[in-house]
Amino acid sequence: MASDILMPVLSPNMTEGKLTRWLKKPGDVVVRGEPIAEVETDKAIVEVEATEQGVLGEIRVPEGSERVPVNAVIATLIAIGETQKADSPAMPEATIQPIEAAIPATLPRASAEAGTTLRCQQPRTTAGDRVIASPLARRVAKERGINLTDVIGTGPQGRVVEIDVEGVDQGVAQQLAATVGLVGAGQQSTETLGARQWADLAGMSYEFAPNSTIRKTIARRMLEAKQNIPHYYITLDCRIDALLELQKRHCSNRADKISLNDVVIRACALALRKVPGANVSWTEEGILAYGDVDIAVAVSIPGGLITPIMRRADSKSVGQIAGEMRDLVARARIGKLKPVEYEGGTFSISNLGMFGIREFAAIINPPQACILAVGSAEQRAVVDNGAVVVATVMTCTLSVDHRAIDGALGAQYLSAFKNMLEDPHDLFV
Repeated sequence: MASDILMPVLSPNMTEGKLTRWLKKPGDVVVRGEPIAEVETDKAIVEVEATEQGVLGEIRVPEGSERVPVNAVIATLIAIGETQKADSPAMPEATIQPIEAAIPATLPRASAEAGTTLRCQQPRTTAGDRVIASPLARRVAKERGINLTDVIGTGPQGRVVEIDVEGVDQGVAQQLAATVGLVGAGQQSTETLGARQWADLAGMSYEFAPNSTIRKTIARRMLEAKQNIPHYYITLDCRIDALLELQKRHCSNRADKISLNDVVIRACALALRKVPGANVSWTEEGILAYGDVDIAVAVSIPGGLITPIMRRADSKSVGQIAGEMRDLVARARIGKLKPVEYEGGTFSISNLGMFGIREFAAIINPPQACILAVGSAEQRAVVDNGAVVVATVMTCTLSVDHRAIDGALGAQYLSAFKNMLEDPHDLFV
């Protein structure tokens, strides 16, 4: 019996996703648990596995389609020996078709070098003097200072949609600049112009790469975090010569090496056990104190970053942490993490030391209340008992949500972390 394949719900907050690629084609036999497609969520690209065995029938949603709602029919699966099911409602074609598919083949396409996109103009719908536009198109137009009357609408009955505003070309930008008195005069603020409109106006050359779902999510979450979380920052220098010596001895007879970042993860976790008041989240109703210590570690991936979670890090040896992190990082960089492996976490670490960054301050990853920014381990001149000596020093900065953790408590946690690194024997037990 034929059945529908639905857009899966891959994370608790997922409402839509991008179907990036089909791994099977119509007529291919699939077995239960076999990957059949790739879906880009707001966090990662995830493989969709078949839940039943059969033959892939009609593909209802082509690859490259964005904003596909969860539980929408994306394809059909036919039992071996049966015929295609024909009565399943598919997503409306106008919703899922790629942008390029909306351009008639008889019209010439704009050159990629021109930096513009050809759009099909439909009769414009107005309500009195008001242009009919989607709420998202209105918001984008407002942010960029674009007059909707200058935008060609390609939606139903000429409705202006987001892609129309995104595609405003140089001619419209020049008209906009002239409207606000910018052309030739150069006397008024350019704050009403977006970067792309300003570049078009100035005749600057550029390449335009549309933002991925992951990039948009990073931008939205970081903006919300910076706007809504009252950050404060505290910094300590940690002398780690004893730690590095112990690490060297510990790894001398091991095939699997332990990195400094693995030790930092364990130190963070044990310090949270000593100062549990830092292992919390803010809610309007009260402080949420976590029973588990789950450390999220920022990992760079193509097009953005992701935070694999080291679950119950305080209960694991540094060797266990090293092994699990190698696996998590490797799979994160090829988009093979499962949502449970990157959703959640009670505390975050961002380490840029491998790039030679001495010190930086990271943005809190909500709903967590802390993120530790780790700089490079480098030799510096320090004063020890009145004498100047050379020591290996690592600067660490803790970003803290002041709603949940006051300054004294944040300092207490960072001091506990520093003590762990400078008296490191417990880290290798």
